[in-house]
Amino acid sequence: MNNIANFCANCGHSSVPIDDKCRCCGCDIYEQTLKKDLINKPDHYALYEIEPAEFIFKNDLNFWQGNIIKYVCRAPFKDNEITDLKKARRYIDMRLNQLDGRKVTE
Repeated sequence: MNNIANFCANCGHSSVPIDDKCRCCGCDIYEQTLKKDLINKPDHYALYEIEPAEFIFKNDLNFWQGNIIKYVCRAPFKDNEITDLKKARRYIDMRLNQLDGRKVTE
């Protein structure tokens, strides 16, 4: 298990060791980690008023649009933000290829 919480659920402070108190608000990060719901409320979406998936479904977005939103929204909370931003760019490039009449994965 990663020993760094993505953020404190109380104040949003990032990169807090899970066996420690949050340096910002003093809450117990270990207790927060035990209560995490990694399937329904992953850290990288929990800070938003509306989760990206809910926004995507409510607006009936296409697959490529949804993935761009998903990757851009979660990027700042992942271990490597650049990777998720590159994934978002990949979906934009694939859509541009499609519109230009080229092979999508070119």
